Amino acid sequence: MKIAVVGGGNIGTLMAGEFAARGNEVRMCASRPETWSKDIDVLGPEGDVLMTGPLALVTDDLAQAVDGAELVFVTYPTFLFADLAERLLPLIGAGQAIVVVPGADAEFSFAPCTEKGAVLLGLQRVHSIARIERRGKSVFMLGRKNELQLASIPAVVAGEYASIFEELFEIPVCVLKYYLVETLTPSNPILHTTRLCSMFSSWEPSVTYPGNILFYETWDNASSELLIACDAELQQVCRALESLLGIDLTEVRSLKLHYESPDAPAMTHKISHIPAFKGLTSPMKEVAPGAWEPDFTSRYFRADFSYGLKVIRDFSALVGVPTPNIDRVWNWYLDTAHPTEFLDAVPADIDQLKKLYRI
Repeated sequence: MKIAVVGGGNIGTLMAGEFAARGNEVRMCASRPETWSKDIDVLGPEGDVLMTGPLALVTDDLAQAVDGAELVFVTYPTFLFADLAERLLPLIGAGQAIVVVPGADAEFSFAPCTEKGAVLLGLQRVHSIARIERRGKSVFMLGRKNELQLASIPAVVAGEYASIFEELFEIPVCVLKYYLVETLTPSNPILHTTRLCSMFSSWEPSVTYPGNILFYETWDNASSELLIACDAELQQVCRALESLLGIDLTEVRSLKLHYESPDAPAMTHKISHIPAFKGLTSPMKEVAPGAWEPDFTSRYFRADFSYGLKVIRDFSALVGVPTPNIDRVWNWYLDTAHPTEFLDAVPADIDQLKKLYRI
């Protein structure tokens, strides 16, 4: 297939390398293309080369990358969706599919592209943990998923793409009933935000830390308790949306089920011992030698709070479900980070919501 990958970060590099190694024509759209190799090495956990993908093109010209591409994979953070969608709109058309990885919140920005005839596809989660070893040359593939969940707008076309994605990723694909499942999945918007709120709950501008905190390996029960409470509130929002929309949102799986952890101690043990999470640090910056503080420009903050968690709160307001724990996390972010950007795109009424998701 002819595939464009937009975004040369961890997951974009991994997908480009895998897809190219499996015989597809892959064009990478990334900054500083002159620094990229023509071949991407996909590495195992120990650094052994699992496969090498020869790229057809590396360019910073979006039009050149997506021209004639059957699939356009987008790996940008959520806060860049709107700008990218605007630039894609004149370049994309019927017969092409925009694939957002992960797909949460993409429907709001890419609606004009779907109205033009393009298909919007989204993966519920990334297919693997990825870490670049050398930019534009090699990438580690870690913690590969056993199954992928795919959703689309229009909803009926996801099934048509499932077999294609199974060949691309060499992973079984489960088709989700509605794209709304993608956006309400309690992945980063609950997982990251509750952890950060718990981790930095007492932080103020005069406070620094002696090093960058391991995000997952130092996970504690306070983080788990807050995560479980917010996760439960999201499930209540889903039940209310089911009633109003007349749809089934049980595919929005609780994190207690996803991590097979019924309580806080079990959740803490599970998350802190996931091998693929080992060594992952927190969104922090060194402001002086041996002095670290939260980095509020990180996508952990900008994407997961201002977009992911904000959307969940907007849905809770739409259906009238109180979410005191989610509100606590959100208000901590407002008071601590003083953000100036938010996604304000959730439809104001149920009829508009049905139109967006084509329910």
